[in-house]
Amino acid sequence: MSVNILICGIGGQGTVLAAKLLDQAALLCGLTVHSAETIGMAQRGGSVVSHVRIGENCWSPLITLGQADMIISFEMTEAVRNIQYLKRGGTIVVNKKVTLSSVCAGKENSADENSLLEFLNKNCGSVCVVDSEKICCELGTSKVVNTILLGAAASRGINGISIEKIKEALRTTVKPALVDINIKALEKGFGGKI
Repeated sequence: MSVNILICGIGGQGTVLAAKLLDQAALLCGLTVHSAETIGMAQRGGSVVSHVRIGENCWSPLITLGQADMIISFEMTEAVRNIQYLKRGGTIVVNKKVTLSSVCAGKENSADENSLLEFLNKNCGSVCVVDSEKICCELGTSKVVNTILLGAAASRGINGISIEKIKEALRTTVKPALVDINIKALEKGFGGKI
């Protein structure tokens, strides 16, 4: 069985690290994994998309349109922008916060949280909205949004990957001084979804 996960956000939010953690967790489970980032000219503030494909029958690292089982989005407008990747009945795990990318900067009619959420609910099988800002305040840092969202995604079920394997991936991937806070964030995300 294979699973396709698209991770999207804005440069500087930690989307690439989230993909690396998911890759490492899959490898620790003995699963085959392919991944790639499509960041183009993105810098801090621009759109970033990571493709993670787990399973034996995944030959390309890029997910084709309509084939993602799950989208993990660090920002609501990025979830809407990348929804064409989601398969019918797929799941979106999305950060509640709306932070417009540099692509949208200066646009007259920026979308609000309610209209974005309404669109996602109409066009997805399942939407899990995560208030990462609240959890970050509880933890005293804003630098763990990626692990909060991974925890919420794990609570929705990522075939073959447990939260324990993601914790193990954290221990081998991030700096030792950051392991404990990221594990706390992962656990809060796992149990703190809306």
